[in-house]
Amino acid sequence: MTSKAVIVFLKAPETGRVKTRLSQSLNTTFVLDLYKGFVVDTLDVLESAQDTFLYVWPPGKAEALQKWLGSQYLFCPQQGEDLGQRMGNAFADIFKRGYDAALLVGTDIPELTPALISRAETALQTTDAVIGPSSDGGYYLIGFQKSGFSTSVFKDIDWSTPAVLDQTRQAMNHLSLRYELLTEMDDIDTPEDLNALMARVKKGGTIGMQTLKVLTLYADGYIHYHTGIK
Repeated sequence: MTSKAVIVFLKAPETGRVKTRLSQSLNTTFVLDLYKGFVVDTLDVLESAQDTFLYVWPPGKAEALQKWLGSQYLFCPQQGEDLGQRMGNAFADIFKRGYDAALLVGTDIPELTPALISRAETALQTTDAVIGPSSDGGYYLIGFQKSGFSTSVFKDIDWSTPAVLDQTRQAMNHLSLRYELLTEMDDIDTPEDLNALMARVKKGGTIGMQTLKVLTLYADGYIHYHTGIK
C-alpha cells in the first residue's frame, strides 16, 4: 500500500442547518458551536494519521468551509441523489486519483481517537474493507482497499435507520469482501446522546479539546435547555 486518503463528509456551519435533531430542543447557537467543535476535533484526529491525504467533501458551499477551515484541505463537492450515491461517488473519485486505500469518516463522534484511525488503516493492509459501527445501528467510518471497492455496497440501504450497518455487512458478504469491525462508538445526534456523552466525560472520558471547551462554556445553558430558549 503506497498511498492513503481520508474523506470527511461535513456541512457548512450554518445556524439551524447542522445537527438538526439537537437544534429541536437546544439553543441553536450552542448546537452550531458544538458542531464546529466536532468538526475541528475530528480533523485534528485525522491529521495525526501518517502519510495520509485528507479531503473534505461538502454537499455545497465549499467557499464558506474554506473560509472557516482554511486552504490546507482539498474540498470536493458531494454528488449523488442520496447518501449512498454520494459516498460511492466520493470513493470512486478518490480511487481515480490513484490512491490505494481510503477511509470515509463522519463528524458526529467526538470520542474518535488517532488509535482508531490507525487501526482502520492497519486493517486495510490485510482486508478489503473496514467498518466503524455506531451504537445507533449505523457506522461512523467505512473504508476500502481500491481492489475491494464496489459502489454496490451503498445500494439498497435504508439510510438513517438502525438497519444501515446490518444491510451494509450483508452487501459486503454478498460481494465476498473481507472486512474488519472496529470498536463501536456513539454518534451524538440527540439530547439523550449528548447527556450520555457529558456523563462519560464527567467520569473521565476523553473528547476533543474544542468540543470540551464548548461544553464547558455552555454548561449552564445546556443544563437548562428545557426552557426552550433559542
